[in-house]
Amino acid sequence: MSSLQVECVVKAGALIGEGPVWEESEQTLLFVDIAGQKIHRWNSVTNEMKSVETEDTVGVAVPRRSGGLVAGVGRSVVAVDWSTQTMTSLVQVDKDKPNNRLNDGKVDPHGRLLVGSMGKETRPAEVTRHQGALFSVNSDFTVTKHLRQVDISNGMDWSLDHRTFFYIDSLSLNVDAFDYDVDTGNIGNRRTVYHMEEGEGLPDGMTVDAEGRLWVTCYNGGRVINIDPVTGVRLQTVFLPVMKTTSCCFGGPDYSDLYVTSACLGLNQSESRQQPLAGHTFRVRGLGVKGRPSTSFSG
Repeated sequence: MSSLQVECVVKAGALIGEGPVWEESEQTLLFVDIAGQKIHRWNSVTNEMKSVETEDTVGVAVPRRSGGLVAGVGRSVVAVDWSTQTMTSLVQVDKDKPNNRLNDGKVDPHGRLLVGSMGKETRPAEVTRHQGALFSVNSDFTVTKHLRQVDISNGMDWSLDHRTFFYIDSLSLNVDAFDYDVDTGNIGNRRTVYHMEEGEGLPDGMTVDAEGRLWVTCYNGGRVINIDPVTGVRLQTVFLPVMKTTSCCFGGPDYSDLYVTSACLGLNQSESRQQPLAGHTFRVRGLGVKGRPSTSFSG
């Protein structure tokens, strides 16, 4: 598309930028640096960025209806008070797996937090296989484990009617779908929507647009791909000037901009010279589609 614009807008220098969430009321982009152990908030109006240190890896941070944020720090879901920069543990998962950490997560249309775990990396994207799981955290902080033996629990989102849950376990190279009961949070009937092609890298973060189509960020692929979940057809590819693209969300005016996070951890000196923008966050304009508002955690 000739009208497509890819612009580096947040010079975060993140080791592993991840989990972008658009906060409409403030016109801010919330995202994390997993290995840098920080939660960032970038103001698109003032171009200012503020940060909170988490003292352990942070895989996800999302707004909370009662105020502040909840985040996945280490193996704990914590409450984050942005004004005081303090954190309070709410619940811990994978207590029998001290070498695990929480990774990507998202709030479902009902307000429960779905969050996944994985074994800690020995090197970037090299993990102990089958150590992770997928959990949901309800408003009363009860935890349900939905999947076991996950490699790298990653991108997730829901169909427009909330009846389908899309999910990525990165090392499977698949984007999968489940039947979803939004009242209970139960999942079932797993099937594959899309299998990554040669050169596309690992499927990582994901978002669903207002037309129900998937936008999947490709780690080590330097791109975001747009997929029709009904046909399994790749509709479009958006290339970025960095290889380790990690996650994406829609934001900006009418949710018409696509924000894409990236990582620089694991690049050698030559790759770093070739990709000076690695670890920064990008804005893609001119896609001709819009996204949807995110849901805040109800707890």
